[in-house]
Amino acid sequence: MSPPSSRAQARRQRALLASIAIVVLVAAGSLAGVLAGGWHPQLGLDLDGGLSVLYQPTRHASQSDLDETVNILSNRVDALGVSGASVGTQGNDIAVSIPGVKDPQTILNTIGKTAQLYFRPVLCYAPAPNATAKAAAKKAQQKGGSLPALPSNCASSYQLVTSNLSGSASSSSGVSYQIPPDPSLAAYPTSTTDNPKATVLQGGLPGSGGVRYLEGPAQLTGRAVKTALAQQSQVGAWVVNISLTGAGSTGWDKMTQQYFHEIIGIELDGVVQSAPITQPSQTSWTSFDGSVEISGNFTQSSAQSLAVALQFGSLPVPLKPIDTQTVSPTLGRSALDAGLYAGLAGLALVLLYVLAYYRALGLVVISGLAVTAALLWAVVSLLGHSNGLTLDLAGVTGLIVSIGITVDSYIVYFERLKDEARAGRTIRTSVDRSFASAWRTVLAADLVSLLGALLLYFIAVGEVRGFAFFLGLSTLLDVIVTYFYTRPLVIVLGRNERLTNARHFGISRGLAMPEPVGADAR
Repeated sequence: MSPPSSRAQARRQRALLASIAIVVLVAAGSLAGVLAGGWHPQLGLDLDGGLSVLYQPTRHASQSDLDETVNILSNRVDALGVSGASVGTQGNDIAVSIPGVKDPQTILNTIGKTAQLYFRPVLCYAPAPNATAKAAAKKAQQKGGSLPALPSNCASSYQLVTSNLSGSASSSSGVSYQIPPDPSLAAYPTSTTDNPKATVLQGGLPGSGGVRYLEGPAQLTGRAVKTALAQQSQVGAWVVNISLTGAGSTGWDKMTQQYFHEIIGIELDGVVQSAPITQPSQTSWTSFDGSVEISGNFTQSSAQSLAVALQFGSLPVPLKPIDTQTVSPTLGRSALDAGLYAGLAGLALVLLYVLAYYRALGLVVISGLAVTAALLWAVVSLLGHSNGLTLDLAGVTGLIVSIGITVDSYIVYFERLKDEARAGRTIRTSVDRSFASAWRTVLAADLVSLLGALLLYFIAVGEVRGFAFFLGLSTLLDVIVTYFYTRPLVIVLGRNERLTNARHFGISRGLAMPEPVGADAR
């Protein structure tokens, strides 16, 4: 029967091996999981290229307005299916960064819309402005004057009312070719303001043939919309299906009764998106159980853009882009490659020195760094997939700095172990005693780094926060790996006499190495 001390040592040995196995399995399993799922770290704007926009409010905006605008823009970007985007304030401006964008202009057009949606009765069609109208608009713009006052109605033969529309065909975009545009309106430029209480002259989407719309005061606004979704109809055409609020459904019924079998313009940010006839039998304008389908000359992109703008409402303040950049990934990639090559070369030299200096304990450093790297890759990939975390050059810098912190944790432990061995104690009895002393130093150093990273993250903006996040994440992993992997592994190796006393590569040979010239006493 084994003595109690032997059984206790066996139980401790099993606990140490179990700790090592759990850490290795978690690291390897999580890495295998993200690789099998096709997940990888999402690269930031400076590494993957993309779109960077700085918006400025066109009028004074309170902090609550800015916060709401950031939230709406974030929702719009997320709804477009892009990942890794960041939206935040820079002083009184709003910065939007979207990495990996392949069609920046479409993204820019969608996220920057003020999304002022109005449902207006269309009084008549209008032709494109003639030279007189263009000159008047240019003169008014140069001198700050006002545009010519629009007529409140059209000539009777051009009015889009029930008597004129009866028996005439209208396309899904609302342009009835049986009723031509009122030629007198060619002398009026397109309205530059979008007053919901005034009569306006608005243009249509690209591809509408240059036809404009003279519209009366708005009968309904975008607040009537609860949800909006771009879908394909049964015939394959792109439409926008809208779900109305309770008050919106009531207002909708009132509007369609007042303008039954007349044209209603659906105007977003001063552009008529669709102008169908209010006729329940037509799929271009239907309302039932608070649901509405808008059809027109939509492409997939334009339908999705309209749905996103309607879904997330109007911005509390109008925005204008003051700095727009389409960033190429070439420069960032070159910097990343150069940094990685330099980092790998430096790391290889450090590891070779560690192997030569600490012998078998150098393998602990290499395996520990591999475990930390696997955990980092898995965590960053998971956060990138779930929360849109991006890895930029600042984050890479934070990771490189953390490598030095991690290696230093090993050196502190090994130097404490060397001190114990030089004091005449055996390695078997020194591994626990030296770790207790080294752990206080490692923990204090890591806590200082972690506290610095936290302070930087909460008080800094932009790329500095990325540096702080990745530095803090790696420091936290260093604490976990040091205690649950490095400590038990060194203790297990220190109890193996064959490995301890090996002729050239043993632990004893490494601990017997003299101090480097000029090294500080620990």
